[in-house]
Amino acid sequence: MAAVFLPAEIARQVRLAHAVLARHLDGTLLGVHLFGSALDGGLRPHSDIDLLVTTRDVPGDGVRQALLRELLKVSAPPGSGGPLRPLEVTVVARGEVVPWRYPATRELQFGEWLRQDIRAGVFEGRMPDHDLAILLTQARQHSIALLGPPATTCFEPVPRQDFIAALADTVAQWQTERDWAGDERNVVLAMARIWYSAATGRIAPKDVAAAWALERLPAAHWPLMAAARAAYLKGGPDDPVLHGAATAAFMCDAGAVVRTLLAR
Repeated sequence: MAAVFLPAEIARQVRLAHAVLARHLDGTLLGVHLFGSALDGGLRPHSDIDLLVTTRDVPGDGVRQALLRELLKVSAPPGSGGPLRPLEVTVVARGEVVPWRYPATRELQFGEWLRQDIRAGVFEGRMPDHDLAILLTQARQHSIALLGPPATTCFEPVPRQDFIAALADTVAQWQTERDWAGDERNVVLAMARIWYSAATGRIAPKDVAAAWALERLPAAHWPLMAAARAAYLKGGPDDPVLHGAATAAFMCDAGAVVRTLLAR
């Protein structure tokens, strides 16, 4: 692992995760980049540690499954209260993202929402992932290279039309209440971030995007956005407003605004 400055509260966990990646991807590992809230705006109580991993070759199924199982040991569910935070690890093979194409293929993704599936032996396969256009843009915008050259050297700029397409494809995933049930806070904040990106072309931390959205939302949606932002910043249980009809109303109205912006 490269000698780089890491936020003190996550330095040990990042090193543990890097060691796991090196063991399972030995000989093919090209780059590991830390990005996300650890660098932009600061880690909040339930924030993930985001790692982007680049390999020379496409990992085989056995390697992928063993890696996912061992990552469970160096990650913890949000709010666990122990020394470990949740990890979110995305692995790409360089030849699948350079030259850039849309949608690019991801080799695997690890996150705490997959813990039960991984423990049960249920694994996602490699798949096209529109979100890589956003993720690579974010890594090029601000990341730390733990291994390999900077992200601006590793990856080509994502064309604006592909970035816009990725935002649109993300919004298209949220059609009915079933699409965000149980994850209302994160989806409300994600919609705020997409709105911010659609309007500005930049990527902002969740709390920054939420504050930006509060200045532009109709008053009817202020309590919902304020509750989502407060829960993100402070941790703890969600305000009941997030689990009622207000979320559906916001998602409908904000989605319409975002789609209009993206169609320009």
